[in-house]
Amino acid sequence: MKISIYDMSVESFVPMLKSLAAILDQGAARATFMKLDLLNARLAPDMYTLAQQVQIACDHATDCVARLAGKEPRRSERNEATVGDLTTRISKTIENLANAKAADFEGAEDRDCSVPGPNGMVFAMNGVQYLRDWALPHFYFHVVTAYDILRNHGVALRKQDYLSGVGAYMRPHD
Repeated sequence: MKISIYDMSVESFVPMLKSLAAILDQGAARATFMKLDLLNARLAPDMYTLAQQVQIACDHATDCVARLAGKEPRRSERNEATVGDLTTRISKTIENLANAKAADFEGAEDRDCSVPGPNGMVFAMNGVQYLRDWALPHFYFHVVTAYDILRNHGVALRKQDYLSGVGAYMRPHD
């Protein structure tokens, strides 16, 4: 059985981005009620804010799809000021990913997807290494950290909210 790079990237990012948008909506309701500044909330003083976690998750998904398709990753400004702005960013990211075609990923396994590092260093990776070892772990880290920030601030989320895309696979047991 062959697993496509397209499926492992686009089809992994989109459901999680939809879950992220849904948990942000739940957070917005709690923030309004409790007068919380969720956008600037963080788990620890040296960690990124909720807004940054969402922005970076979107950037990793967008950058990954661009690199795997052999295109230059594009930067978008990180200027969202409300939870609504963040969900709009997620929606735009999903739209961008929806424009990717499976054919764009031909040869992605072996494509150079190196990432610049600090001090003139580079993380030299092919497409499989980049997707498996860089893009997916970073993406999931920022999504789950956003979830954790919301939970930490009293938003009543469940694991099902984080993994909402898995519900499509639920069937009666034979």
